[in-house]
Amino acid sequence: MKKSFLLLALVLAAINFSAFAESLGGTEKTVNTEDKGLFEPSNAIPREYMAFVENGGRVQPITYETKDYAGDGGTIKKYANVYLPAGYDGSKKYGVLYLMHGIGGSETEWGLTGDSSLIKKIAENLVLRGEAVPFIIVTPNGRSSRNFGNVNSDYSSFYKFGLELRNELIPYIDSHFSTYDDRDHRAMAGLSMGGMQTINIGICECIDLISWFGAFSAAPTSYQSARIASEIENKKEYPVHYFYNICGQQDSIAYGAASSAAMLLPRLQPYFEEGKTFTWQAVKGGHDFNVWYLGFYNFARIIFKQN
Repeated sequence: MKKSFLLLALVLAAINFSAFAESLGGTEKTVNTEDKGLFEPSNAIPREYMAFVENGGRVQPITYETKDYAGDGGTIKKYANVYLPAGYDGSKKYGVLYLMHGIGGSETEWGLTGDSSLIKKIAENLVLRGEAVPFIIVTPNGRSSRNFGNVNSDYSSFYKFGLELRNELIPYIDSHFSTYDDRDHRAMAGLSMGGMQTINIGICECIDLISWFGAFSAAPTSYQSARIASEIENKKEYPVHYFYNICGQQDSIAYGAASSAAMLLPRLQPYFEEGKTFTWQAVKGGHDFNVWYLGFYNFARIIFKQN
């Protein structure tokens, strides 16, 4: 079942990715919502926000020790990529976004490997135009197992990542980079299985560590609205600054799971108000990067603004 899910996801992504640049770019400008005090998601990324920015930030790979949480618990070394924004200064503090990949991906699936990275370009154009604050991006491998390098194995290890995130990855990032050491300045988002991890692990296990959440086409096995609302009700001392959700309306893999995880939340948990602390965005599209890059663009416009 899981292997079929993986193959279907990869096929759909491959079919849609070829048309990515043309369909993703649009002429729609960023909506100015400051007067309203509400966030209004864009349905397209303006083409100029995908342009290369001179003197931008840099991407560096890291290696850190963690444990085989899905296996024998032994010590292992894992890899991640870290984006440091333009003008990164060790005397200043930065918020951190932990950005997760899907079931068939790895720490490189988001393409955060160098100057050609689209999420790097988007983040830098937003900062350049004053629509986002400079922040660090970390793209780890979401499998907490010794066999993390094999993208076709250890699916169960996705559900153990919360232990690695709490015990090793966040402490490593905070000790090696100039970050704010608090939940107000940590965000978590992801595509497909990474969206599931954002919900199940980020909100429901690590809400004491993270306060900004983005689920892009959250995969099946994501907790449903009632479970999420209950977790938040039981942990009121840890408010969610924002929970952003996006999914393609033609997404036959994740639309049911994503909508079950998000659509009813404002009814079940009054804390969530559309445009203030919550967004559910259904757009034309499938289970592919057309949707996921748009999700990143919108989420980057939200995070850390209240800080």
